Amino acid sequence: MNRIAEAIERSQRGDRERARQLFTRIWEELSPEGEPFHRCLLAHYMADVQDDPREELAWDLRALEAAALSTDERARELHASLSVRAFQPSLHLNLAEDYRKLGDLARAREHVEREKGSADALGEDGYGRMIRAGIERLSRQLSPE
Repeated sequence: MNRIAEAIERSQRGDRERARQLFTRIWEELSPEGEPFHRCLLAHYMADVQDDPREELAWDLRALEAAALSTDERARELHASLSVRAFQPSLHLNLAEDYRKLGDLARAREHVEREKGSADALGEDGYGRMIRAGIERLSRQLSPE
């Protein structure tokens, strides 16, 4: 988790190339038998440092796949604040955005609906508000005029 956190911090500071390198190295060590929540978290953030929207989609799909193999109990063992269920809306939001960028609006709408269905797992904190706002923004963008 410390190494993943370091790569996330680099990406958030704008050092996308170094973050990609760190994520790649950790992914090679984890995959495919590695801890599912680690793989989920890493893939979720690795998607954010991709320049090609198809690569971003591939990483977001890996994150969703790994999330399906993890549990809230295991996530809390890694850190008390973590929850796979509360992470689902963000995973679907990212996938919806990926599909929107690639012009697949039907799949984008499908993931918006899936994220709306899981949004009840979000807290009433900054993270929850940010994801709900993203859901609303993308819903408006995808609505037929």
